[in-house]
Amino acid sequence: MKSSLLVLVVLVLLSCVPPVRSGPNPYIRKAFSTCWKGKGTCRKLCWTNEEHRILCDVAQLCCVKKKMLQVEFTR
Repeated sequence: MKSSLLVLVVLVLLSCVPPVRSGPNPYIRKAFSTCWKGKGTCRKLCWTNEEHRILCDVAQLCCVKKKMLQVEFTR
């Protein structure tokens, strides 16, 4: 009787606990989604104030803010 009551209490408590969010930690995800020596971010589309120079993956662009890009000198 005591063991069945204990099992019932545990099941009730487990049903009240919210589910855990799956996926990697946001800090770890940000560290692995950076590019261009940490100045860019890998995304599917770049914002209007960003440009892409290289590809992060097959489906993602390395989006770098225009002010972070190096100035190219031509003669």
